Amino acid sequence: MGVAGGDALLRFCEDKISAVHGGDASDYAVLETPELFRRTVEYLQDNFSGYTFAGASYDHSIATAVWSLENQDSLLQEYRESLQKHGLPNQEIQLGLRLTTSDTGQSGANLYPMIFFGSEARNIPLGSALKLQHKNKADLAKFDEQLNLLYAQYGKALGNMQSLMDVYVLYPINAMLGVMKRVGVPKRYAMEVSEGFRIQNGNAPCSVYEVYLQIAEVIYLMQCEGIDGSKIVQMEENIARAVHLRWKDYDIAGEYHW
Repeated sequence: MGVAGGDALLRFCEDKISAVHGGDASDYAVLETPELFRRTVEYLQDNFSGYTFAGASYDHSIATAVWSLENQDSLLQEYRESLQKHGLPNQEIQLGLRLTTSDTGQSGANLYPMIFFGSEARNIPLGSALKLQHKNKADLAKFDEQLNLLYAQYGKALGNMQSLMDVYVLYPINAMLGVMKRVGVPKRYAMEVSEGFRIQNGNAPCSVYEVYLQIAEVIYLMQCEGIDGSKIVQMEENIARAVHLRWKDYDIAGEYHW
């Protein structure tokens, strides 16, 4: 569509305009969703010895898919050794990958490393996402470059998780609540997961890793409630920010007031 000063791209959904983008590739670069998913699957086929499609969702703003990656012992070896060293559960762990994209400008073509943990395969976001925004003349060749960084990105992300095992908080409930408020977890979820932690573990000092795993229970609660996939994706990204916070800033004695 021609507009004053240049062109624009319009996206129609159900006979309505759902997005308006700048027509120049520097303003908005079209990355076709089917091609992104196809290239991701081909990369997994070529670079990982086993993978399984674990689910997908789509709404008017975001399309996302998740895969579990089997037989990745070499990537997980140091992580499992760290868990064992710290006396933490180290069984039933698998790597996972989420691809998220949007043609309404809500998301770039983003790759999120994660792990599936426990018998229920609950997903734990690892942070360290690889993001390609729909601008600056982004194209599928640049997305391929992101895919080629993925293997190394798992090592970086798992290393960050291992670092959390060596950081301890004296008041885990307060630290948990403070961090959840900081990253945007709604109060009702924060209260539920912190109370669950209190019942199971009390409030004795523990590692930040243990607290982070409990915060990730928010994702499971949202899944159980049937919350839209786009909102779960956003919550995963919010929670992943906690990996890089200064936890000591939230490790405060006394009664916590939300």
